Amino acid sequence: MKISDTVDHVLKNKAFNRILPITPDQTVYDALSLMAKHDVGALIVMSGEKLVGIFSERDYARRGILKDHHSKETKVREIMTSPVISVTPQHTVDECMNIMTQGHFRHLPVLEGDRVVGLVSIGDLVKWVITGQEQQIQELEGYITGAYPG
Repeated sequence: MKISDTVDHVLKNKAFNRILPITPDQTVYDALSLMAKHDVGALIVMSGEKLVGIFSERDYARRGILKDHHSKETKVREIMTSPVISVTPQHTVDECMNIMTQGHFRHLPVLEGDRVVGLVSIGDLVKWVITGQEQQIQELEGYITGAYPG
């Protein structure tokens, strides 16, 4: 678990790696309900098989509540983020973290061609890096104390 690992590795090791889509014509209330049900911070917005946006808690807070949009009357398309920056499964954890930092966002769709294969959050990537560091520390401690098998 290194910063140079690909996002494909992260997706394969995620506890929850289902894509939760919503359509642009559904209400913001529908989106928020789905997010609450699955305890996630963002949804992929799909029109058929095509990625057209991303809807996050931040979108709702900044473009929904603060602009007096009512969640049961407002369509996702009105406050979603679009166009969406995405990555491929071959992008590294480090590259994704840099993209998120530069763009000031927390969720990144993963596309293989035009097909959405996953969504990674900054939390997923930080957890990946921390787990790798913990493993490395344990290996080094084992080596120092003579418990290292090599």
